[in-house]
Amino acid sequence: MRVGVVIFPGSNCEYDAASAMSELGATTEFVWHTATDLSHLDGVILPGGFAHGDYLRPGALARFSPVMGALADFAQSGGAVLGICNGFQVLTEAGLLPGALVKNRGLTFLSMPTTLVVTSTRSVLTRAATVGQELVIPINHFSGAYTCDDETYASLVANDQIVLRYRDNPNGSRDDIAGISNVAGNVVGLMPHPERAMSTLLGSADGRVLLEGFASALADSAALVR
Repeated sequence: MRVGVVIFPGSNCEYDAASAMSELGATTEFVWHTATDLSHLDGVILPGGFAHGDYLRPGALARFSPVMGALADFAQSGGAVLGICNGFQVLTEAGLLPGALVKNRGLTFLSMPTTLVVTSTRSVLTRAATVGQELVIPINHFSGAYTCDDETYASLVANDQIVLRYRDNPNGSRDDIAGISNVAGNVVGLMPHPERAMSTLLGSADGRVLLEGFASALADSAALVR
């Protein structure tokens, strides 16, 4: 299993993501944002942080990095893609996921544990979980409230693309949305940080079931190639 962790200027969670995936048996490598070929990878993670300083708005500049063209091709071919926090913002700005992330309700930065409810297992992130399962995963964001127009929301519901909801909405996200996928289920974005919930020593190990699902998707991809 080969997973690439993309680094933009300002990323700061790349080591957390790489460590979590290594713990689950994946071979990880860091991919600089100028890369133009991801074809040797089984999966790609866009980690949290402040890509390009979050100038203009989070993800607005990162969407123009060369790696995003390669990522679009990778996703189109069925590759597993995961955007965490700032990575989720980048995916929406690039059009790989619908909707947008806006400033939290109350205009406050939030860093706290949250309880998520798994609402779909039809994605590379939630495939190892069960519908209705509750997971304690931390958040760490200022622009984390998911929003979209009514047509997009209806499409998300109809296509089972809402994969995670907050039990107690901390940031004002529409319909308590914490994570979504594309229609195919191979591209997922979420604001909470599963890579920071890998051990009860750190407060929760509930992130494991999500990243185990992602790792299993990588293993399936690797098996197909071989």
